[in-house]
Amino acid sequence: MAMDVVDYEIKGAEMQFVEVELDPGEAAIGEAGSMMFMDAGIAMDTVFGDGGANQGGFFGKLLGAGKRLITGESLFTTVYTNNGSGKQRVAFAAPYPGKILPMDLRQLGGTLICQKDAFLCAARGVSLGIAVQQKLSTGFFGGEGFIMQKLDGDGLAFVHAGGTVVRRTLQPGQTLLVDTGCVVAYTPSVNFEIQYVGKIKTALFGGEGLFLAKMTGPGEVWLQSLPFSRLASRIFAAAPQNGGRKEEGSLLGGFGAGGVLGSILGGDDE
Repeated sequence: MAMDVVDYEIKGAEMQFVEVELDPGEAAIGEAGSMMFMDAGIAMDTVFGDGGANQGGFFGKLLGAGKRLITGESLFTTVYTNNGSGKQRVAFAAPYPGKILPMDLRQLGGTLICQKDAFLCAARGVSLGIAVQQKLSTGFFGGEGFIMQKLDGDGLAFVHAGGTVVRRTLQPGQTLLVDTGCVVAYTPSVNFEIQYVGKIKTALFGGEGLFLAKMTGPGEVWLQSLPFSRLASRIFAAAPQNGGRKEEGSLLGGFGAGGVLGSILGGDDE
């Protein structure tokens, strides 16, 4: 199936969105709930799987939906088609602070492997599949689990990552050690393994966990500075655990009666 060639513009800084321009008859696919706005001439249709024509029949669509379910995504994908006579635009918003990365699959060899929740939208014709980690250690301790997303095709796909993103080009045999949650995407030529940090003291008190991702070239690797899991854990740690107000910067807020006294001194009259 020929890929739709779309124009796009990424807007914003910390909370970005991508605006895709569709010619008459062109279409884009997006994750359920990712659409921000669209012109009136665009028709929206929710389908099983990725909406690709190569799914073929009911069982093909069921298989495509099942693959998405395994990766933790919704069973459904939304297809946005320009049914008008002129150019129309549809925008997709990032789910949390970070960067939207345009991935030209044609220039990347036709395939990209990315973390399970990284895919945001793509031109029609890009196939969304699964990539199964071949080694048990990678599946159990790799942070992303056995199943990752695989994007196939020769069109544009848009991937979202948290914080600041860096792209590294690894030469043959060159190795990069990365926090497992900071891996956004990589080309299939990169060898992805899990390596133990080596020292119990470092593992227990270093704050980086027991394992690191060992990525060996050749190939391309994209890394994020703020994995969503890290952001969520910091928010949870800072949130009040007893339904009340948490006093920041005060020892009084952390101890029983002291916490009550801290609320009084802080002017909490609720």
